[in-house]
Amino acid sequence: MKHKSPLLGAVMILTATFLFGLNGSTAKTVMATGVTAEQITLFRSLSACLIASLFIAIRNPKAFRVSPGEWKWFLLLGVGGVGLMQWSYANAVANLPVGVALLIQYTAIILVPIASLLLFKIKVSKRLWLGVALVLSGLVVVSHIWQGGLSVIGLVYAAIAALATTVYYMVGEHVHKTRDAFSTLFYSMLVSALMWVGLSRFWTFDFNRFAIQLDLGGNLAGTIIPAWVIFAWLGVMGSFVPLYLTYAALPHLSATGVGIMSTTETIFGFLFAYLWLGEKIDGLQTLGGLLVIAGIIIAQISRRTSKWQLSN
Repeated sequence: MKHKSPLLGAVMILTATFLFGLNGSTAKTVMATGVTAEQITLFRSLSACLIASLFIAIRNPKAFRVSPGEWKWFLLLGVGGVGLMQWSYANAVANLPVGVALLIQYTAIILVPIASLLLFKIKVSKRLWLGVALVLSGLVVVSHIWQGGLSVIGLVYAAIAALATTVYYMVGEHVHKTRDAFSTLFYSMLVSALMWVGLSRFWTFDFNRFAIQLDLGGNLAGTIIPAWVIFAWLGVMGSFVPLYLTYAALPHLSATGVGIMSTTETIFGFLFAYLWLGEKIDGLQTLGGLLVIAGIIIAQISRRTSKWQLSN
């Protein structure tokens, strides 16, 4: 990386969150066919791994080489980052409203600077904390979290997703100091796939589900598509593309900056839930969305270059 481009990084992250925002509604539709969260995570990880391997083979086969010291970071990123993040989020949205699950997951935007402060003694500006406060306040309003009646197990899964997202951002930024996006994606997803290949009990998966005709439901009720199309979307546009964009953006932005901007996934998630599933967005939720955007702008303006370094 010869130079950083915060604008390019922002475009990548916003495109990724747009695609990620569709995953909550898509995952619920797929899980309605009887597919488990473990099997969805395996499918997404394996799809992204295979696609990334093709790009590496064509563009830079030398990127398959891994030094002994790199494996611990790929293991941490694959297991503690993407693997647990995707699995816990799928379980969270199965037990909570999509917006609430996303709200809790993105408390990672607080955990990243706190971890940077506690572990690496990195000071953060007061304006950044103001941005974080606005983002969280906006997300609370958007999610209507005060309505109560939340599933305890869903909250636990969402909390795990928040911790995994923190690992995902911080370790991903460290790995990207020596690795490109394709090889980072390939090895992190390879580790995730290997972990879930057994835990998902993939041998129980009924592959005939790919051939069924799936009703999208909600506002799209009556729209019938082959199930394999939505599975393919989850694997390519719901996994490989947004994850690649997120990894590719890390050299241009700090872990805190990526974390804050990624909260726009909540806005996109609500938008798709409204358009697809018929979930309503009221005026107060719109106000919450504006608070999120304001917080992101303030945080990005006050962002400091990340100087922390994980020990090799």
